Amino acid sequence: MGVVTERVKTAAPVGESGYVQGAYQMDGWTAWDIFEKTPELQWPASVAVYSRMDNEDSRVTSLLEAISLPIRSTAWRIIPNGAPDLVTEFVSRNLNVPIEGEDEPRGTELRSRGRFDFMEHLDEVASPTLQYGHAVFEQVYRPRSQTPDGRFWIRKLAPRPQWTIAKFNVAKDGGLEGIEQIAPAATGKTVYGLQPAELAVNRLVVYTRNKRPGQWYGKSILRSAYKHWLLKDKLLRIEAAVAERNGMGVPVGTASRPDDQGEVDRMAALARGFRGGMSAGVGLAAGQALELLGVQGNLPDIRRAIDGHDRAIALSGLAHFLNLDGKGGSYALASVLQDPFVQAVQAYCTAICRIVNQHVIEDLIDINFGPDTNAPKLVFEPIGSQQDLTAAAIKLLFDSGVFDDASGVDEAVRRAIRQRFRLPSAPEEDDPADEGTPVQQPTKPNPSRSASRDSSKRAAAAGHKAGAALQEALF
Repeated sequence: MGVVTERVKTAAPVGESGYVQGAYQMDGWTAWDIFEKTPELQWPASVAVYSRMDNEDSRVTSLLEAISLPIRSTAWRIIPNGAPDLVTEFVSRNLNVPIEGEDEPRGTELRSRGRFDFMEHLDEVASPTLQYGHAVFEQVYRPRSQTPDGRFWIRKLAPRPQWTIAKFNVAKDGGLEGIEQIAPAATGKTVYGLQPAELAVNRLVVYTRNKRPGQWYGKSILRSAYKHWLLKDKLLRIEAAVAERNGMGVPVGTASRPDDQGEVDRMAALARGFRGGMSAGVGLAAGQALELLGVQGNLPDIRRAIDGHDRAIALSGLAHFLNLDGKGGSYALASVLQDPFVQAVQAYCTAICRIVNQHVIEDLIDINFGPDTNAPKLVFEPIGSQQDLTAAAIKLLFDSGVFDDASGVDEAVRRAIRQRFRLPSAPEEDDPADEGTPVQQPTKPNPSRSASRDSSKRAAAAGHKAGAALQEALF
């Protein structure tokens, strides 16, 4: 007979007893990371180091550009995600990003000056977050009195540069409470009417890369490349010194009578004054000699060591293809080496989407339509998915009848195919009901558009499937 034991109830805690040990605040503003053993890479001193790496090293610059350029050049869209048409269009106009299935953002008839543009914001996010590990922006809205529909519109996401941030205020649970900025000239006093600013988290948008719990300054993609950059920098200086001192050899004069100090001094002056040129020459007496001598013995291959550090810097960002040097067989590996890099870039894009959806779009919906309203989402085209069609492929595509009204293909699917292959959208007839609508007022819901957007998820899936099948058939 078994022994009956009392069953322990499963706990259902609604509060936290532990804490997140984030940064250690020491020596004023310096936030010490106990796992960072290089003093100059302790934040915020690391900001100056990573700026120097980008400014002085072409391989570091190419690494950052190789990752950020695909992010800035891919297509970004707004999907309804169950939100009403009015809300979806409002977000599209605010971010200046087109709705899925459309070529241009709504409101392109307006002047662009003074309007927020997500693509410009992306320029300030993609590379800086990689370089420094974090990027911070302050949300600024237009007052309702300055908008045509009486709603809050995004005026800007104002950058708060990394070198102006003095401190991240972190709660016990690791959440961000806000930031403190340094006054100009880092005096801590009022300069030109500006004081150190304290910004609460509810007005911030913070992007981080590989953030440890509580460490909102993140981790730069250049951190693992720092050692190689430092050694490469020293080797480049040594190589330049070697070329300057020994590139053409050192003139050495030999006197015919070594015990004659006067002749030795004259030969030394002759060697020091030796210069090459079309008319260069020297006259020597019997027994005298003048030679150009280089370094003797085996020398270290400095250039090979520099190339090795260059390759290591590229590997820190999974950019293996930057190391293809044109030797036989190298380019056959390009597609294989590109796969992990593309996956990393897409993961970075996904992280950007998550931050924008949570802290830009949802905040915009909350203050204008309330927290119970479904919020649209920002999405992006998979990196490298867009293909340019040849003339023969375009002819085959249209001859197949995909874009004929009588083909029975869903309009949303046709829009997705046009968008995937960068084909222009089908022209739409003017809706007389929209005439007279203020240019910044969201347009009245169009039944055909509503039906299309309601099936956006189905259309997107079908469009990607049709695009893949079409690529396989055409190419």
